[in-house]
Amino acid sequence: MSSRSWFSRALLPWYRENQRPLPWRDTADPYRIWLSEVILQQTRVDQGLAYWHRFVEQYPNVAALAKAPEQQVLKLWQGLGYYSRARNLRTAAQQVMNEHGGRFPANHAALLRLKGVGDYTASAIASICFGLAEPVVDGNVYRVLARVFGIDTPIDSTKGRKQFRALAAELIDPQHPGDHNQAVMELGATVCTPKNPRCGDCPVARKCIALKEGRIAELPVKAKRAAVRERHFHYLRIEAKGRVFLRKRTGKDIWQGLWELPLVETDKSLTKRGFMAVIKKQLGARWTIVAHEGPVKHVLSHQVINAVFWEVVPPGGFKPPPDWKRIPLARLDSLALPRLLERYVENSWATAR
Repeated sequence: MSSRSWFSRALLPWYRENQRPLPWRDTADPYRIWLSEVILQQTRVDQGLAYWHRFVEQYPNVAALAKAPEQQVLKLWQGLGYYSRARNLRTAAQQVMNEHGGRFPANHAALLRLKGVGDYTASAIASICFGLAEPVVDGNVYRVLARVFGIDTPIDSTKGRKQFRALAAELIDPQHPGDHNQAVMELGATVCTPKNPRCGDCPVARKCIALKEGRIAELPVKAKRAAVRERHFHYLRIEAKGRVFLRKRTGKDIWQGLWELPLVETDKSLTKRGFMAVIKKQLGARWTIVAHEGPVKHVLSHQVINAVFWEVVPPGGFKPPPDWKRIPLARLDSLALPRLLERYVENSWATAR
C-alpha cells in the first residue's frame, strides 16, 4: 500500500457523503460521461447541466450524435465557445461507430485516439466507466495537489505536468479509481477553490502543507500568462425585404463554421469617417450609414473582441461577394451564431423582426 494511501482514505468517505447530485454520476455509460467531461471543460457545472441535458435529449446515444448534421451540433453548443470541441464531439462519435462498433474502447490508449480526447478525458472515461487506475489531472486537481503537498513547480511547465501526473498516479485508489478521481475534482470545485477556500470543511486539511505554511494564495504556480490579443470587428447589417446578408466563418480562426454578419476587421477602433474610408476601399463607394451600435466588448480566453454593428445600405447595383448569403430573418433563430452575434440579434434586432 502506498505511503500516501491516507489521501484516498480521507477523501473517499467525504466524497460519498458530500458529492453533488449530478446526472452523469448516476450512470457508467461512457457516452454520457464523455459528454459531461467535454462540456465541463468549457463552463461551470450550473451552466453545463443545461447543455448536457439538451445534448442527451437531442442525441440520447453515440449513434444519434454520429448521424447529426454539423450545424445542428454547433447550434446546440452555441454559447459555450471553442466550437472546435463541438465538431470534435461529432467526429469522435463517428469514430466510435465506424472503428469500434458503436462501443467506446475500454482502454486509455484507444480513447486517446478519438478526436478531441486528451489525457484528462481519456483518464476520466477509463477510470469511471471501466475501473482503470488512470489518474485525472485538471485545474481542480492541480490546485488540490499543489496545496496539499506544497508543490511550487509551475503547472504549465513540462516538468510540472509530469510531476503532478506522477503524483496523481501514486495517490489513486486502484480499487475505486473512478470515485477517487471524481473526489479530487469535487474537492477542488467545491472546497479547495481558487479564492476563499473552505479549509475548515476539507477532509485532508490536517495534512495540507499550504495551509500549515500560510501559502494557500500562492499555490498553484503558473510560469507564464498567455498574451491577450485585442481585435476590432466591424459588422455590416444589410437588411432588405425581410432578409439579411450573412456569411459562414471559415479557416482556422475563432468561430469556424458559425454564421455571422459580413465583417471588416481593423487593427484599431474607427470613427464614422474612418469606417466609411475602409468600406470604400474594400467594397466600393456610395455606402450609406443608417445607424451604428457599439463598441461592444466580448472577452474570450486569449482575445478581446471590440465589435461595432453598422446598419448600412449598399450602393445601387452592388454585387455581394460569393460567400454572402441572403438569409430570411425568420431563420436566424435556427442558425448557429457566435454568442456575440446571438446577443445582438436578441437585444438589438428583436423589434425589427
